[in-house]
Amino acid sequence: MKNIFKLIPIALLVFAACSRQVAQIELTLEDGAGKEVIVKSLDINRLNVLDTLKTNEEGQLSYKLKIKEAQPEFVYLYYGETKIASLLLHCGDNVQVTTDTLGFYAVTGSEECDKLAMIEENFAAIAAQFNRLSAAAENAPNEAEARKYNNQMARLYIDYYRNALKYVMQNTNSLTVIPLCSQVIGEGLPVFNQTTDALTFSTLADSLEKYYPESKYVKAFRAEAEMRKEYMALDARISTAEEIGFFDIELPDIKGEKQKLSDVDAKLVMIHFWTCSQPGQSMLNLDVLESLYKEFNKKGFEIYQVALDADKAAWAKVVKEQNLPWVSVCDSRGNVSPYILQYNLSQLPTSFFLYEGEMVDELVSDEKSMRQLLNKLLR
Repeated sequence: MKNIFKLIPIALLVFAACSRQVAQIELTLEDGAGKEVIVKSLDINRLNVLDTLKTNEEGQLSYKLKIKEAQPEFVYLYYGETKIASLLLHCGDNVQVTTDTLGFYAVTGSEECDKLAMIEENFAAIAAQFNRLSAAAENAPNEAEARKYNNQMARLYIDYYRNALKYVMQNTNSLTVIPLCSQVIGEGLPVFNQTTDALTFSTLADSLEKYYPESKYVKAFRAEAEMRKEYMALDARISTAEEIGFFDIELPDIKGEKQKLSDVDAKLVMIHFWTCSQPGQSMLNLDVLESLYKEFNKKGFEIYQVALDADKAAWAKVVKEQNLPWVSVCDSRGNVSPYILQYNLSQLPTSFFLYEGEMVDELVSDEKSMRQLLNKLLR
């Protein structure tokens, strides 16, 4: 009974720390007396500066930051442009960080921070090795030598991928899987680059949502998982689909009815990607597209217009107000629409033309070039 009562104050301290929604960092910067340390937090895809601190004569500082319960934060410490520590902080954490100005650091007081440090250390070693092999392959004296280095790179990648996959499946309740799943080796090679990784991402999102339902990182990861599932489903459809000369599109119109691009019965079809969030693109409907449609529709011209707008209500309002006579659909996935990748969209608006079911290989950028194409194909 006495032992039970001894534990009560400790439990109360933990509860009190979480109720204040704070975490504390105790930093020792080797040879860092009077140095400035910048504290940054990760906001999905960018770092925000939280504070700039200065160490004391012993190179030490103490810092508290707000952490909501069940909403851990990725926090990074910088000395100038050099990252000197990476932390994954939960409500109530009290971590001790020992580091130097080059970024060699150690953390105590948090298992999650230990895991994050291990992930970053392993990745740095693999990335350096991969880059050395890549440079050796590029400078190889002959094709045989280059192939040897490329094979070593492939084995290195496969081994690292397998270890990464093993880690994420053993740590499905840890937010450390998120930066691991986002790693990119060399010049743009994602570690998780397989189509079937969509299933892994979906499993992880399901698990993380149970522990951190309000975490911004988990919500972003769920969106990534859903996008990968779309790509996987698309890949399956393409592999079994009847061969056509373009990527088919199937999306709802303002009545909620699905409209397929391949069902549009016209000699010449214009696929027009746009967004109603830009007033200029909305005016293009009335200033350019409507006049072309009225002039050429009876000759076999049709428009299949795809809005990439997360705000579906705003899109529907524009379509109704403008009374657009052609096929108008909306992909509410917005900038994560799989059609962006399929049609290699780099900007909006962008238009493509299908002539008798085949993609027209001709650059169309303005009203003049559109009219020239229509006149040529619909004589």
